[in-house]
Amino acid sequence: MLIPNTTNPSVGLMGFGAFGRLVARHLKPHCRLLAFDPALPADAAAGGIIAADPAEIAACDIIILAVPVAALSEAIATLRPHLRAGAIVVDVGSVKIGPAMTMLAELPEDVEIVGTHPLFGPQSGRDGIAGLKIAICPIRGRSAWRIAAFLRQVLRLKVIMTTPEAHDREAAMVQGLTHLIAKILVRMEPLPRRMTTASFDLLMRATEMVRHDSPAVFLAIEQANPHARPVRDRFFALAEEMRAHLDGARQSLARTEEPSAARPSAPVTELAGGLPYPS
Repeated sequence: MLIPNTTNPSVGLMGFGAFGRLVARHLKPHCRLLAFDPALPADAAAGGIIAADPAEIAACDIIILAVPVAALSEAIATLRPHLRAGAIVVDVGSVKIGPAMTMLAELPEDVEIVGTHPLFGPQSGRDGIAGLKIAICPIRGRSAWRIAAFLRQVLRLKVIMTTPEAHDREAAMVQGLTHLIAKILVRMEPLPRRMTTASFDLLMRATEMVRHDSPAVFLAIEQANPHARPVRDRFFALAEEMRAHLDGARQSLARTEEPSAARPSAPVTELAGGLPYPS
């Protein structure tokens, strides 16, 4: 994200989608912010953001690749001829192993690289990001530690220092299952909204947080993370085991019940108001 190594560092934002706009909102007070996106909104300048071309983005002190994981190589190829020695390149993708390898292989050796994954999005961060979490993966150089200090001390984020491998292993469970279950629940709509329990409300709240994420985010979480498929396979296997358990329990219960004709009927008395109860 940002590193306060000068009085007014320049930050180039490559991509201005929903997450890019969230990044811009929180970084703008602390830097000179430039942004490039083919669909950059006309009112971006009104928010103090400087519209720029890729060469101008690459000339910044820090370059943030706020693009889908699948578009990372294309963004790097566009920026690479213009990057300065000592520049810091940061990604914000939901997976880290693949992007880390891509950046190491395709960025010049004289730029520093930091992998980040803000563990929130436009929905969960709409009321502010203080207290939310971000994962930081040092990849090349020492800038990750200064970035972590800024994020912790200025933006008040909870910083988790990790590696791409450790990140993806945990994210496969944390994000992979959350997004998978949310997608399934959305397909089951309409869902009850009136007679709900606290646990169901929490489930719906979690679903709403990821409902509007782009398809690219979902595909990155489920397909670009090498640990996601084993988690997904285990989840569905356990779901099938639970289905078989419930089907078996129902059949066992049916076998142990007496036929209704063999049971004597209890006399029934009617309560006031017409509700029957056994005598």
